[in-house]
Amino acid sequence: MPPIARTGAIRTDSDSAEPHEAPESDEESVETGEEKLRSGIQSIEVGFRLLDVLTHEPRAMMLRDLAQRAGMSPAKAHRYLVSFLRLGVVAQDPLSGRYELGGFALQLGLARLARVDGVKLARIALAELRDRLDLTVGIAVWGNQGPTMVHWMESSHPAKASLKLGDVMPLLSSATGLLFAAYLPPSKTAAMLERELADSRRSSHLGGPRSPDEVERLLADVRQHEAARVEGMLLPTIHAFCMPVFDSTGDLALGLIALGHEGAFDIRWGGEIDTALRECAQKLSYELGYSATPR
Repeated sequence: MPPIARTGAIRTDSDSAEPHEAPESDEESVETGEEKLRSGIQSIEVGFRLLDVLTHEPRAMMLRDLAQRAGMSPAKAHRYLVSFLRLGVVAQDPLSGRYELGGFALQLGLARLARVDGVKLARIALAELRDRLDLTVGIAVWGNQGPTMVHWMESSHPAKASLKLGDVMPLLSSATGLLFAAYLPPSKTAAMLERELADSRRSSHLGGPRSPDEVERLLADVRQHEAARVEGMLLPTIHAFCMPVFDSTGDLALGLIALGHEGAFDIRWGGEIDTALRECAQKLSYELGYSATPR
């Protein structure tokens, strides 16, 4: 490989300093290094705009369209694309001349997916959310018996929900259960739904739907809002949201939960809690490789 050309000379120990030039102090050297670290390499960030456009575009693109979407001239975009082609990050159709993501981009994505731990990422994200909004939050995944609590963090004013790790949530009377019932295939939830419907019909004290039609209306509402919420359904005076986190295949990976006492918990769609928890779930879905853009 030919040596890399550099735009500036590198001074070595044998270089002599200019007359009367004061040597750089250790403190100045540290500050200069920190400044360089913060500034980064602008050309990489500029070129990344092309990759970002290709990531969100489901089809291969002509140079002019790609450049326009990335906010640069075709000539400038072409220079970056030549380098990306050499590295395998971008591929070009030899007939149409259109550009798309290359094989190395796929390897990068697969390597990231192999290393990612959704529950670990969610625990970190929810800890920040709990501290910022002072909420009781948790994580649920689908287990052998149903939606199962795998992580729980109390706020400074804990909701007396008497929940613990390993608890399996009901499908029809909890925000967590409604979310999983709405997004999982019926083959996983049908038996549990039927049992809960039968229990609901036998007892007048149980809230929630009593017929398959009522169940479907509830689940349709969850899908419409892309989230589930309950107001005192499972536990009196306790409100809750549950937001979906999707994986790279578009399947439901886990649910993010926030709950609290009525009066102190903003249960509105579009309210502070809904918005914050939804943004957290969407960011985690992105980290797990999910894209809402049809491929």
